[in-house]
Amino acid sequence: MSRTVADGLWEMLVSAGVRRCYGIVGDALNPVVDAMRRNGQVDFVHVRNEEFGVFAAVAEAKLTGQPVAVCGTAGPGVAHLVNGMLDALKEKVPVIVLAGDTETGLMDTDTVEELNPYRFFASAAVYVGRLVSPDQLRTVVTSAMTAAVTRGGPAVVALPGDVAAADARKDDYEIRLPRPVRAPACAEDLAAMAEMINGSDTVAVFGGQGCAGAHAEVTALAGKLSAPVGYSLKGKQFLEHDNANAVGMTGLLGYGGCHHALHHADVLLMLGTDFPFSDFLPHRGTRIIQVDRNPERLSRRVPVALGVTGDVRATVSALLPLVESKPDGGFLTRCVEETERFHRRARQYTDKGPRISPIRPEYLAATLSDLADDDALFFADTGTPVIWAARHIKYGPERRLFGSFSWASMATASPGAFGAQLAFPGRQTIALCGDGGFTMLGLGDLLTEVQRRLPVVHIVFNNSGLDFVKIEQQEAGFVPFGTDFANPDFAAVAEAMGARGIRIEDPDDVEDGLAAALAHTGGPVVVDVLVDPYALTVPAHVPARTAAGFTLSAARQVLAGRLDDVIETAVHNARLI
Repeated sequence: MSRTVADGLWEMLVSAGVRRCYGIVGDALNPVVDAMRRNGQVDFVHVRNEEFGVFAAVAEAKLTGQPVAVCGTAGPGVAHLVNGMLDALKEKVPVIVLAGDTETGLMDTDTVEELNPYRFFASAAVYVGRLVSPDQLRTVVTSAMTAAVTRGGPAVVALPGDVAAADARKDDYEIRLPRPVRAPACAEDLAAMAEMINGSDTVAVFGGQGCAGAHAEVTALAGKLSAPVGYSLKGKQFLEHDNANAVGMTGLLGYGGCHHALHHADVLLMLGTDFPFSDFLPHRGTRIIQVDRNPERLSRRVPVALGVTGDVRATVSALLPLVESKPDGGFLTRCVEETERFHRRARQYTDKGPRISPIRPEYLAATLSDLADDDALFFADTGTPVIWAARHIKYGPERRLFGSFSWASMATASPGAFGAQLAFPGRQTIALCGDGGFTMLGLGDLLTEVQRRLPVVHIVFNNSGLDFVKIEQQEAGFVPFGTDFANPDFAAVAEAMGARGIRIEDPDDVEDGLAAALAHTGGPVVVDVLVDPYALTVPAHVPARTAAGFTLSAARQVLAGRLDDVIETAVHNARLI
């Protein structure tokens, strides 16, 4: 049998490191999927929804650093991929999108399921190529893979079925990817950084995802400078653990002394973070040095005194011998003490959790943190699960947190944990699911997890509503509306689908229920936890407009005849005030 274009495609993808493809088969993709079967080196994961598959691929690519493929047939199939592609674009991870396409003889005739891949994928991909001739195979696929890996993001290869099934010409179907470069800042920038730091009394560090792999270097620098270390949500897992200078986060998820540190330091070192909530960053008084591998990110959130292009780990390592040690004149001590006060206040709902009903989400998250393995992988749905994951789960050298933190799509926790379980068999992968997100996407592909017998742990924060949206509405001064819905017994539904189901309604049952879920093997488990629907979170720094919004919302709720809700919210969160 002669080699087809589809055969050559898989030879190239495998040579570049692709070992898994998520998707749903269909007529336009049949030659591609059949060639994958013949190749035998790629695990095809047949999901129930292409969107679930692409979110799983994003998590796997992010955690492994290896390219992962996804596929959808022409028209509606590829349309389901776009939301996850945008997440991959924001997370800068290599995802190869194999898009079924209209047969070449029918292109531009408005036939069934026809779309123009260049226009359709323009905003969601780092590269879009369309194979309309077998002669393009090597060039297009090499371009797609190289763009996905070097630029970071999804690359699309659109394949008409007739081209995929055609004979491929004799060629070298192997991709040789370039090695990544992790270079420090140039000597001039390092000297300028050292001069600014040495000439200041107080320095603070604010780190993000770019600090991955740089824990030792950043904490050494902070120790030498007596600098408090704050972090973004993406940076928390890399900088908080084993760090005596850790002072929490800023923003509406914020806690501890981070906000004070950022706004009262003479010099702020922003390391590998593109923190998008600029209202929480200092705009005057503090001189900012920002270090990032991508120069496009420098100074776009807040004016900086010095923008530096370079890898964080390499740059900080080169900077360390150039800076002078600084004693703590009280600045670091104050920020650390403020952080410790937050943790003491938070224990009102964690240590006393077994005696507080309804179940507090803080207690649920803290208990899970204590019980989970040291190398557990956590995935948080966009919404209040992110708050509890950020504040009450501890991360370490091997523990990781992942979610749609830049694109902020709903329903990514379950597919993320699924993709991670495929990549790291047997390792605890825990999905912190909002009830809205779980019913949106996770519930359908629970069947896929059952079929694969994967021990994915789903913790469903069941409060019968879109709680984060409700909080946003209150911050804006609105009466909460359109956020409530009715839920089934998720544990019973899980059992009916072939998974293990555990329902927790009493706080006394939280520890035993979570322990049973984490110990379960042979398939997925769904823990349906009825949490307090009135639970709020208070950031360390509350902007005036946020406080005014809550006040206005409370007044409007009273006028709308919802005084009971206002009273319940106040009573259920009295310990935070």
